[in-house]
Amino acid sequence: MKLKFKKNNTLPPLGIIERFSNEKIFLTIIVSIFILSAVFYNQPHIAMWIGFLTASYATVSNDSIQSLGTFIESNKERKWYIMWLYIGVIFLAVVSFSYFYFDGDVTYQRLLKPDGTSSYPHPENFSFFMLMAPLVLLILTRLRMPVSTTFLMLSVFSSSSEGITSMVSKSVSGYLIAFVVSALIWYYGYNYIRKNFKSRKVSPSWNVAQWFVSGLLWAVWVMQDGANIAVFLPRQLSGTQFFLFCAVIFIGLGLLFKLRGDKIQKVVSEKVRISDVRAATLIDLSYALILIYKLFISTVPMSTTWVFLGLIGGREIAVNLARIKKGKKHKNKAMKMIGKDFLYAAIGLLISLLLAASVNPAIKTDLINFLTEFFS
Repeated sequence: MKLKFKKNNTLPPLGIIERFSNEKIFLTIIVSIFILSAVFYNQPHIAMWIGFLTASYATVSNDSIQSLGTFIESNKERKWYIMWLYIGVIFLAVVSFSYFYFDGDVTYQRLLKPDGTSSYPHPENFSFFMLMAPLVLLILTRLRMPVSTTFLMLSVFSSSSEGITSMVSKSVSGYLIAFVVSALIWYYGYNYIRKNFKSRKVSPSWNVAQWFVSGLLWAVWVMQDGANIAVFLPRQLSGTQFFLFCAVIFIGLGLLFKLRGDKIQKVVSEKVRISDVRAATLIDLSYALILIYKLFISTVPMSTTWVFLGLIGGREIAVNLARIKKGKKHKNKAMKMIGKDFLYAAIGLLISLLLAASVNPAIKTDLINFLTEFFS
């Protein structure tokens, strides 16, 4: 007699079990940070380090797709620690110059004006929502959402809505400039690029050029977005605080390269031919030049993520418009990709506004007034 066993349909699919198991460490970290934030947010000397430690990895890992993504993607065969040491030394040199030249300020005056005032003052007491900003960024990064770290990190520290609107204005103009410049380069240069980049053999000079350009881009990114990491710390760091600032980020960069960009790297990997060192070099060079231009216009912080999305979006559109084989399939795919990236950026902006409104009553009032006027 054969025994018949009833099929159990109550167990979750194996894929869900495996996914949960793979994320156990990450979920443990998230819960731990949440608990620490809830317990110590009203103790500023502890809270600022909780916020800084979370922000340092969350900011660099999320923004790695723009500042280091193409570098990681086109150097898959390289040892991770060689790339880490190269990028890490550049970071130390850039922040050290700012620290000594601007009397303890590591942000190139993004957070501290020459007269000593700041649109993003260091708070005497932290709120719970301030510490939630980097935690939210960490979660969004894990979900592969390329959101603006500038909006998420700095909005909750802004003393008024003017600080946020100036960031948004500069970021939107950066997106438009990057989109147009990238589209023109890749549309009119498509045939030349396609013809000369066709060979699988790459001249060693391209590798040298890419490492130089990637180093330049990383240096400029640190000048622009270093403020997003340092915002939890005093505007002028002591020697010990500066050492800890450098050590934490340097070690975090090592972890990032060890993980090859982690999950958000897929945002770069899915783009057309990014792994080609020649294409990666052109993207990084145009990106670096735009950031340099924006860097010297004003010291107002800007979302480099929006500039990067504009750069990649313009390239995707141009490449698909310039293809010899015309067709809606590739164009629709490009538009869908651009729309998804822009949607994620918009979600990040919305979350940052909600967090800022939760921290600052003045910003909450301004936001309500704006929405009332907009929908009336």
